[in-house]
Amino acid sequence: MERVVDLDAAAAAIADRQPAWQAAGLVAEPVTWRDEAAPWPQPLETERSQVNDPDSVGIHLRGLDEAELLVVLYRGGWADIDYVVDVHDAGAIPAPTVVSAQAFASLLDACITRVFGTSRDVE
Repeated sequence: MERVVDLDAAAAAIADRQPAWQAAGLVAEPVTWRDEAAPWPQPLETERSQVNDPDSVGIHLRGLDEAELLVVLYRGGWADIDYVVDVHDAGAIPAPTVVSAQAFASLLDACITRVFGTSRDVE
């Protein structure tokens, strides 16, 4: 897979946002990594040091109610985004091509606002 986006920089963008998410009452599961070099089915790892050739990084967030957001960024420049706000509002959020960690950070902020009504800057 072509390397379009730096997944370590994307993971840093996730880490930068976690204190604000926690302050807003969101629960972030550990960041997950997938190793392209691992045998199929490739397991998800929570320790970056266990992944030699990362091809994705993901984050799963839960709100105080039933709202959830799962964002997986692939190094090829695309993201899979699934969410649940309630029983009547769930699905996938279309994502543009992600060409940088900054673009990923903006996408992540938009998804947080869409699903939880909260942005990164909530104190």
